[in-house]
Amino acid sequence: MARSGADLALSLLGGFRTLVDAAIVELARRGHPDVRPVHDFAMRAIVAGADSASDLGRHLSITKQSAAKTIAVLLERGYVTREPDPHDARRKRLQVTELGLEVLRTGEEIFDELRDTWAQRIGAEELDTFESQLATLVGTLPVRFDTPGWIARELGD
Repeated sequence: MARSGADLALSLLGGFRTLVDAAIVELARRGHPDVRPVHDFAMRAIVAGADSASDLGRHLSITKQSAAKTIAVLLERGYVTREPDPHDARRKRLQVTELGLEVLRTGEEIFDELRDTWAQRIGAEELDTFESQLATLVGTLPVRFDTPGWIARELGD
């Protein structure tokens, strides 16, 4: 039976969702019940240099208000802090705390474990081949969320 391109897109999305949902459950089991995917994306953006709500909004392609709400949650939970900017005393910069870095490291470990589980299910060689083929099709760089409107762009953009 021939499958459609939409089926492929949904299968890829389903794979992503399956891994992320399993990681969230395991993070909760390991003592981080309040972490959501957006928190991971936000902390990674902050580590990469997004040190304000405006910067974070641009990195994640969300509004400044949404970024500010995400920052408030991360501050409340101790995953990020606001530190004085050494170059501008009026400005405070976002920094990921040691607890936030621990969550990121633990998440990476969990994803490695989930990858190992997939390798056990379909075979390590098959998974390596799948990942290689996927990299050929989509490139080797991770998904970027810092391109505003990427999902709404028209063909040819």
